[in-house]
Amino acid sequence: MLFNPSSADVRRFFCDAWRRSKQGLPCEPLQMLAASWCADHPEYQALLDEPDRAVESAFHPDSGHENPFLHLSMHLALEEQIGADQPPGIRKAWQALLSRQQGDRHQAAHRAMECLGLVLWEAQRHKRIPDSDAYLDCLNRT
Repeated sequence: MLFNPSSADVRRFFCDAWRRSKQGLPCEPLQMLAASWCADHPEYQALLDEPDRAVESAFHPDSGHENPFLHLSMHLALEEQIGADQPPGIRKAWQALLSRQQGDRHQAAHRAMECLGLVLWEAQRHKRIPDSDAYLDCLNRT
């Protein structure tokens, strides 16, 4: 069965991972990874501390505010891609990007997420699967 969480499920997941981490409670590996990215984004922490508000909040593209849960989800997606080397070659492209960013993992992740976002936007716009080659090319140019 394919897991297809709702936006509320995703928001609760991040809020719970953040809460568990702050309280020193046991976390699953994905929760630990999520909590580490939450810790790297202090600008999101007040919202993460209020799960009800987080679930109810609307993030419209024209509001000028990014969706923190989309942002954090992209961090996790990138981590999963690198860990699985999927698409093939992303791990090597990531290491090169990380090197170009002088080892600044957060900055490198944000650059990679720009590529991921562009490839996903293009795929959605043209109603096709994401172009792995374009993604890797973007990562290698960034």
